[in-house]
Amino acid sequence: EVQLVESGGGLVQPGGSLRLSCAASGFTFSRYAMSWVRQAPGKVLEWVSAILSDGGITTYADSVKGRFTISRENAKNTLYLQMNSLKPEDTAVYYCAKDQTRSQGTQGTVSS
Repeated sequence: EVQLVESGGGLVQPGGSLRLSCAASGFTFSRYAMSWVRQAPGKVLEWVSAILSDGGITTYADSVKGRFTISRENAKNTLYLQMNSLKPEDTAVYYCAKDQTRSQGTQGTVSS
């Protein structure tokens, strides 16, 4: 059974940083591309970033490009999202995802 368990959300002021982690189990993590998606209050799910299985290629939504960095440690079965220069519009529940399977989500709130 695929399991994705997130940690690292919280409350931060505009301009601040958060780092999300996603621990994966139940599949061979190193063989799969992984993604981050988010859902802001009252809005549809938004794709944020993706990374190929070996970490060699990463892609980002225009809304986060230059501020967020996706990475992975295959030896630890863990996916990361470093979020810098956060804006209030980044407030959302963040999910890591493998194909159509998502984690439980973690709240990231950017507010002064």
